[in-house]
Amino acid sequence: MDKALIYVVDDDAGIRELVAEYLQGQGYAVETAADGKALDALLARGMPALLVLDWMMPGEDGLSIARRLRAQPGFPPIVMLSAKGEDIDRIIGLEVGADDYLPKPFNPRELLARIRAVMRRQAPAEAAETAAPPARQARFGPYVLNLDARTLARDSEEIALTGGEYELLEIFVTHANRALSRDWLMDQLRGFERDPFDRSIDVRVNRLRKKIEDDPANPAYIRTQRGQGYLFVPQGKG
Repeated sequence: MDKALIYVVDDDAGIRELVAEYLQGQGYAVETAADGKALDALLARGMPALLVLDWMMPGEDGLSIARRLRAQPGFPPIVMLSAKGEDIDRIIGLEVGADDYLPKPFNPRELLARIRAVMRRQAPAEAAETAAPPARQARFGPYVLNLDARTLARDSEEIALTGGEYELLEIFVTHANRALSRDWLMDQLRGFERDPFDRSIDVRVNRLRKKIEDDPANPAYIRTQRGQGYLFVPQGKG
């Protein structure tokens, strides 16, 4: 079986070497780049399974790179690294399209846990057999969520979702009409220890609302339940 390929982009040579050596020891193939230009050269050769991306770099920074990649079809999931450890920085990182965010300094084992959690969400469905059964689908409003292909379409037009956005929507769709707490949602989305005051789930919900709600400020499908969390209503507002 081929090893999953990870690109590590950081202007700190010591961090690149540390992360690459550790991930290689865990069975991954790793290529490194010191900046956005070097990353583009790697991307011209092929798309990785995941990108570990530093926020603060000379030239094009990690936020700009994440925005640029997010606009491309088939962009890889991103775990962003940053010396900026404030909540607002994590929120900004998630808003531009990162699937997870890890402040520096970090333990390589925690980085590995986050990479594995993100890649589990990104794992493609197994190749369909010749006589494959019909795709599992969930419908709400004008949308069709294909649970096998992990795609969302509105009126037959596909809507680009990050891995984290798809995973969150699948959870909502498969637990419709039930109030889901923020803590429970985070437990489903992340396979590692987290800060009990982590509110990044709200950022993920807001990103998803912008893609499926006609009026994100007055959502029809993903409703906020005061003191409880969120409620997904497939029929929308009557």
